[in-house]
Amino acid sequence: MSAEGHVPAPPGDFVLAFDLPVVGVRGRLVRLDAASTRALSAHVLPEAASRVLGETLALAVLLGTALKLDGRLTVQTKSDGPLDLVAADYYGAEEGKPRGVRGFARLEGNAAHADFASLAGKGSLAITIEPRTGGQTYQGIVALSPQGIAASAETYFAQSEQLPTALRLAAAPVFEPGKAAPSWRAGGIMLQATPEAKRSDDDWERMMLILKTVEDIELVDTSLLAETLLWRLFNEDEVRVMPAEPVAFRCDCGRERIATVLKSYSPEDRANLADPDGLIRARCEFCGTVHEIDFPPSP
Repeated sequence: MSAEGHVPAPPGDFVLAFDLPVVGVRGRLVRLDAASTRALSAHVLPEAASRVLGETLALAVLLGTALKLDGRLTVQTKSDGPLDLVAADYYGAEEGKPRGVRGFARLEGNAAHADFASLAGKGSLAITIEPRTGGQTYQGIVALSPQGIAASAETYFAQSEQLPTALRLAAAPVFEPGKAAPSWRAGGIMLQATPEAKRSDDDWERMMLILKTVEDIELVDTSLLAETLLWRLFNEDEVRVMPAEPVAFRCDCGRERIATVLKSYSPEDRANLADPDGLIRARCEFCGTVHEIDFPPSP
């Protein structure tokens, strides 16, 4: 399956590219552990909503790393259900900063045990690509599928990219004795038809059927080697595995950015936002950090 000297992927927080050249298909496998736990720790959400956010984190990593993006890719849903907003940002690696992901979700009400269709309702999924230097910002929007984030992303590729794509996403809590809050794992696998490669419709249908056999636990189980899972799925198709790439939690919020935005406010508006001690405190919805900004009083 892999070349001699291949170093196996770590248990979690990685993305692993692979290739199925015989059938003209390429793929990526992601598994998040500490990164997804940190991303979800800033939000108090019921389990069903947390699963949606975890799957969105995994999707953002799959898409961002597939593009080898130098910049930011955002996956965002807007809808009329209780879970009316879900967002995940993937950042490409740059000097001094790792490739990473962050996420946020907004839930109105409880809806603790609702399925995706009931949580999200009707709405849209948007994928936005913002290059860090040069290049145009791109955004594609499709209707949300009641079947979930993976099905919505498949629709995006069918309509916007016209590239046959199949996805499986999963997220699950891990409860540990003595800890009140669970840690969260998220994972996903994506198959895409290689442009201009020779393949039959039967080959692609077979790949999609194989992907449907993937269990949620296989995507999030850190004790299961990624290479072992790929071998189970594609041992008849000469799967070739590339070196794993690490993924971390990353939030690029900062006091300076917030201060820049606040400078456009009038002194009166800033005074209304300030606490009694004169400081404006802004909490980042993605990481939970509270930034304190002090503006001198107007003359």
